[in-house]
Amino acid sequence: MSDARVEHLTTSGVFTLDGGSWEVDNNVWLFGDDEEVVVIDAPHDADTIVEAVNGRRVVAVVCTHGHNDHVNAAPALADMVDAPILLHPDDRVLWDMTHPDRAPDGELADGQVVKVAGTELRVIHTPGHAPGAVCLYAPEAGVLFSGDTLFQGGPGATGRSYSDFPTIVASIRDRLLSLPKETVVNTGHGDSTTIGAEAPHLQEWIDRGA
Repeated sequence: MSDARVEHLTTSGVFTLDGGSWEVDNNVWLFGDDEEVVVIDAPHDADTIVEAVNGRRVVAVVCTHGHNDHVNAAPALADMVDAPILLHPDDRVLWDMTHPDRAPDGELADGQVVKVAGTELRVIHTPGHAPGAVCLYAPEAGVLFSGDTLFQGGPGATGRSYSDFPTIVASIRDRLLSLPKETVVNTGHGDSTTIGAEAPHLQEWIDRGA
């Protein structure tokens, strides 16, 4: 079993895309131990995230996708904790809308492993909500960080630019629902769930549509 643990905080701010703005609460996930952590998503408030890091070494700031409400505090956070920002290259188009003058420090690729606290976080490319959306799976800990790909109750939204409903359904069906049923799914917004709780509802989601 892994010694790494999951820590959670919520930040609030504004999501902006396609000329619209929405007030949102975002989940921030820290995964690691007393020495080092990975920060998964950096929304809205770098100071609050630094407080949660509490002096530990940050291996990386991993962005599940490039929407502004998941990356708007990433450069400030990275500078404060001296850690690289990692993003899948297919989401640079979204990242650049928020940070045109600051590139991520590294790229994420499907199958890549980020190691923290003696535990592996595996990158799973799950396009649909965004072209470069990824989930992070820690098999030893039995936990998946799903960003905005899979929520309690179904797939992430696909009604805006650079998103596609059939693509997100395929990503969830082919890449996520095959994980162990007891896998805890920690999402980008709202409550956590499990693979076993969501898997039976795939056809309902498809019938419901985007």
